[in-house]
Amino acid sequence: MRVAAGPLDWSLVSGWIPLALLAAGLCALAVLLFSRRRTWWTRWAPAAVLLAAVLTWLLRTAVDDWWQPFPDPLPLGVVIWAGVAVLGVCLAAFRIPLLRPRYWAGALLAGLLVVLLGASEINRHFDQYPTARSALNSWLTKTTSITEATGRTEPALRVPAGKSVADVWRPPAGLPAHGTLSTSAVPGTRSGFHARSAYVYLPPAYRASPRPLLPVVVLMAGQPGSPGDWINSGRLVGMMDAFAREHRGLAPVVVVVDPLGSQFANTLCLDSRLGNVRTYLAADVPDWIRSHLQVAPARTSWAISGISFGGTCSIQLGVNAPQVYGVVNDVSGQEAPTLGSRQKTVDKAFGGDTAAFTAVNPLDVMARQRFPGTKAAFVAGSSDSTYRPQQRKVYEAAVRAGMQAEWVLLPGGHSWQVWRPGLERQLPWISRATGLIP
Repeated sequence: MRVAAGPLDWSLVSGWIPLALLAAGLCALAVLLFSRRRTWWTRWAPAAVLLAAVLTWLLRTAVDDWWQPFPDPLPLGVVIWAGVAVLGVCLAAFRIPLLRPRYWAGALLAGLLVVLLGASEINRHFDQYPTARSALNSWLTKTTSITEATGRTEPALRVPAGKSVADVWRPPAGLPAHGTLSTSAVPGTRSGFHARSAYVYLPPAYRASPRPLLPVVVLMAGQPGSPGDWINSGRLVGMMDAFAREHRGLAPVVVVVDPLGSQFANTLCLDSRLGNVRTYLAADVPDWIRSHLQVAPARTSWAISGISFGGTCSIQLGVNAPQVYGVVNDVSGQEAPTLGSRQKTVDKAFGGDTAAFTAVNPLDVMARQRFPGTKAAFVAGSSDSTYRPQQRKVYEAAVRAGMQAEWVLLPGGHSWQVWRPGLERQLPWISRATGLIP
């Protein structure tokens, strides 16, 4: 929703705030490092630096080698800035016992500023929270109960064959200026999968009578992540409301679902030992949408989209459930669902059964099957050296498989700098592909 610019809307990734944090953090680091005591330079400062280096190495090792919540290692820049934050804590911890009590608060403040510096630079790397508002959107955005948002069943607006919804849509007087956002559980009735609650965006046109049967976008976040990432970092409501304003209240219905089950889980978006997530997304989610919402029924009016893990999941559903999803918008996806390596993925998810993985892996499926009735877009960041080549490989496989595929390159890396426009700039394409606009 459009709001007046204020402190909550000041940029946290460009402009004076990150520069001020950078300057303050570096000054605080210098203050923590400086001392006239010889023993500080010969004993305590080296010990603090060594401890910070060891703790940072342990953090990286714990995440990348032991815990392995992500299929790819932590980016070097993120590790470095995490190390700076750890160094600030270590220096403050070593300095405080050497200071008079009246200086303790200053040392703590300096350590905090260094931590804020590290957090700010990591946030800039991922563009996770471009403003304070984006970090607080889940609390600041008004939600409506799903029952109130959907209202009663309305007569459906008839759209002749060969026409788009926009061709016959005439907005009634008094149409709301904004859509509604609701949360709702989407149970895994058939799959048994326990997902976190979904978010449902309904555009202004959904509250018209007769009601246009709008297309559906099933949307997913990355891993780690949650549906709320699209409300906070993705600024979904404002994005969709802006599109609706430009199209007389028309926009797709968006259902942001959870294919993970928890923040750091990696279900691979498959039916495997890790959970029946493909069945959840191909059966339970569509069943719930059809039973609770009035939407366009044809597969050509159903799009699936996601970022990173969610992007990989999108092409997986596009080739493994083409009877449900006729449109795919894969943003920064991988070439295959993975737990780090193909062998580890096969072993953990399928008990070593390579054939079971090959049967559902998108590149393998597209190598043996054609999808001429599927439209797909593959979006990547120009500076994403890891996922851009993988995404290109999947795009080329989709073209060979007969999909109506397009390649979209956006400035940025593997971050929300690409992921937000990966949906926002694709909305006209999705809307044309699903028959909403001509």
